[in-house]
Amino acid sequence: MSATNVTFPAGGVTGASTVSAVHATVDGAVVVVEETPFHPVDHTWPDQPGDGGTISSGDDFVTVAEAVMAAVSDEGSFAVGAEIPVKRGEVGWTWLVGHRLTVTDAPAWLAAGAEVVLDVDAGRRHSLSRGHTACHLASLALDRVVADLWRKDPGTDALGAPDFEGRANQTSRIIEDGSVDEYRLGKSLRKAGFDTQGLAESLAEREAAVNAQLSAWIASGAQSALETDGPAITDRRRWRCGLPEGDAVIPCGGTHVRSLDEFVSITVSLEMPDPQTLVMSTSAVSAG
Repeated sequence: MSATNVTFPAGGVTGASTVSAVHATVDGAVVVVEETPFHPVDHTWPDQPGDGGTISSGDDFVTVAEAVMAAVSDEGSFAVGAEIPVKRGEVGWTWLVGHRLTVTDAPAWLAAGAEVVLDVDAGRRHSLSRGHTACHLASLALDRVVADLWRKDPGTDALGAPDFEGRANQTSRIIEDGSVDEYRLGKSLRKAGFDTQGLAESLAEREAAVNAQLSAWIASGAQSALETDGPAITDRRRWRCGLPEGDAVIPCGGTHVRSLDEFVSITVSLEMPDPQTLVMSTSAVSAG
């Protein structure tokens, strides 16, 4: 068995393929095909949810609850998500996209060798793509807006600003037309030279500055794309956006819009529920 080929980097939401295997699990049958448009949730950094949709053959169909990462060893041991016992690239393992069904047992027509059609819930996919692009833009804007709070060099982000995102982000969750990012403002960040007290005292002004930057970027109508080194789920992928300040390139396995013209607006709210935590909530309004 070869690694699953994927078409979602180019925006694919439908396609035909051959079933490679069907595995019964307590959480629902998992179907593996040779090539899929479904984007799977990454169990190592589960920021963007996996796609849902359907798999069909003629008049028969099943519902895919969520696409997930899976892997199979050369000896035939199959694992899904967090149960995968090895890191990506481990010799003797093949990485796959699994389509977890809403039923425990797959119907008889859905078996290895069957020719099927895969259809992603396109509306949800597009909303998640807007949410993911908005998340990256908001993080880049935040990095620029808090740059003056660093007393030491923390390294730089994709646009050359001090990398607050890379240093402080502890969770990121992509939702439809938005995201929620949580940053840790603890002792290690202060030792790295970041003025957390200064951030707390100027939070409203920083929020306004982030939103002004996002408004300027949306007005630019910059092109956005997901680049890939190859067709397999294991091939590296990058998000690229041609912003006025230069090309922003960020390693990313999610999905994205093709142009910032697809947004009417992107806005964030910043809050500190406690002195150790910053939460950035991002909301996008679609132009479609």
